[in-house]
Amino acid sequence: MIRVANLHKSFRGQKVLKGVNIEFARGKITTIVGTSGCGKTVLLKHLNALLLPDKGEIFIDSVDISKLRQKELYQIRAKFGVLFQGAALLDSMSVFENVGFPLREKTKMKESNIKKKVADRLEQVGLGEMGHKLPAELSGGMRKRAGLARALIMDPEIVLFDEPTTGLDPVLATSIHQLIARTQEAFGFTGIIVSHTIPQVFEISDYVAMLANGVVEELTPPEVFCSSQNPIVQQFIHGKTEGPIQVL
Repeated sequence: MIRVANLHKSFRGQKVLKGVNIEFARGKITTIVGTSGCGKTVLLKHLNALLLPDKGEIFIDSVDISKLRQKELYQIRAKFGVLFQGAALLDSMSVFENVGFPLREKTKMKESNIKKKVADRLEQVGLGEMGHKLPAELSGGMRKRAGLARALIMDPEIVLFDEPTTGLDPVLATSIHQLIARTQEAFGFTGIIVSHTIPQVFEISDYVAMLANGVVEELTPPEVFCSSQNPIVQQFIHGKTEGPIQVL
């Protein structure tokens, strides 16, 4: 579904991505791991063209999005849903209004149909009775659920998760992982997760990609990843400061 070829990106002369090559399988969940500052979120933002590469290609369904015009990019972005770290809900809107916002802004759907679809999505993420509340009235886990409902409201083919369990305790983090797995099974989207929550996130992952030193050093199923003899993977898994990974 997504293929990244020789992707390079620098900021003010600092090279972050130095030739990333990776493919994301359709209908599967791939988790990207790596040390803080290694470029995981930068890579994620290239996938839906929020950032454009200095060099390299990004193919979505065989279309190189790095060469598209702005109008064509909007069409590509319509394939994506995104769950941000802080859920990125609008404080002045109720949960119900937040989830329905993309439908009102980007479609001509009737209000009655919008209300039904929003109610369905909230029910699917376990917030069926919370639509009237403001984001500030929700717990951290509930805000993540509301953010996921909004990410799914446009029926995306691809959903990007940027540190979806940041700030949550282990129990809530597990519940969010389980929710991601259930919704992925129900909707069949291609899921790409940036996460530090290892090895727990591996339980819902079909593949794990290790980003280090500006490139993808490993891309395997989680059970193979955990037993990899790659010294970069072993350094990361065991949290060692000395090794082939350049700690920033």
